[in-house]
Amino acid sequence: MALASSPIQWAIIVFAFGSTVVGVYIGYQAYRGYRRHQSRSMQYLSIGLFLLTAVTYSAAFVGSLLLRQGILPGTFQEPWRLTVQISQFVGLGFIAYSLYSRS
Repeated sequence: MALASSPIQWAIIVFAFGSTVVGVYIGYQAYRGYRRHQSRSMQYLSIGLFLLTAVTYSAAFVGSLLLRQGILPGTFQEPWRLTVQISQFVGLGFIAYSLYSRS
């Protein structure tokens, strides 16, 4: 099975990878903000943004590649999607808590 056989499939891969890179950058910048200000709410915001962007996009990107290439059988698709959704939910929870706990 080919990785991408049409321009649209290539575009999907490029944008998914780009989202992963931007997510890692956002998570890193949030962590730098926490280190600079040493505030507890910034720490929760940093963790939430990292989970919501870097972890979620990376897991979705890697999972879709592994499933497309047949490295993982199709039976792993639903559990993988659930894992990604849980990561998004937990990330949003951390962000919400960071906004709630601001002093």
